[in-house]
Amino acid sequence: MTTLLVALNISNKTEKVMRKKGRQVVLDTETTGINPKEGHRIIEIGCVELVNRRLTDRQFHMYINPERQIDQGAVEVHGITSDFLQDKPLFKDVAEDFIEFIRGAELVIHNAPFDVGFMDHEFSLLKQPIGKTEDFCTVFDSLVYARKKHPGQRNSLDALCKRYGIDNSHRDLHGALLDAEILSDVYLLMTGGQLSMLEEDSLSEAAVGSVIQRISSDREPLNIIQCTDEELLEHQKTLEMLEKSSGACLWIQ
Repeated sequence: MTTLLVALNISNKTEKVMRKKGRQVVLDTETTGINPKEGHRIIEIGCVELVNRRLTDRQFHMYINPERQIDQGAVEVHGITSDFLQDKPLFKDVAEDFIEFIRGAELVIHNAPFDVGFMDHEFSLLKQPIGKTEDFCTVFDSLVYARKKHPGQRNSLDALCKRYGIDNSHRDLHGALLDAEILSDVYLLMTGGQLSMLEEDSLSEAAVGSVIQRISSDREPLNIIQCTDEELLEHQKTLEMLEKSSGACLWIQ
């Protein structure tokens, strides 16, 4: 493997992407446990990209062999087992691509200290450490924002989905990419008025695209209730009454 310093040379294409104004990466991780200081490691990374508050088709998703056992409590949360990860790459083997993807972006993370703590721990274990997340990214903690916006309320990702009407019925277990996708919807809805990062000529377009809701494709169709002849007659009488009293009725015209 080439040295990490060489590996971190970023292609012209990636540099162009990173120069885009308003570039954010919504990120989530799954881990072997809750504390990196106890040797726990990242086992899944999921990222989706936003540019000017619009989802792009760029994602980063990777399962990682942590070279250690996963706590049973963690397995019950995300369902990822040690056997499943046996043939997956090590973090050092995916570090180059991961850092290229997030470099220069604002990371949107729910409960950022948890994920950033694990990322910094993984970076410190590389043969040639590259510093901490804050050295090449800024971080927006959506949990902190939610607590300020909705004080005294539950602000877990599931609670926010319910509050903002986002369908997360397909989320039986935690998964880094799925949670990043859901968080991107929550973030855009929760911060719908926060457009100061954009240039003036893109505000109207961004505002239109800032509200995204996923609707389950297998939902039951809505019932169509047809009005009766009697109801139609009553409706017509009401319109005629409006016509006489106002001199003009738009619905009749």
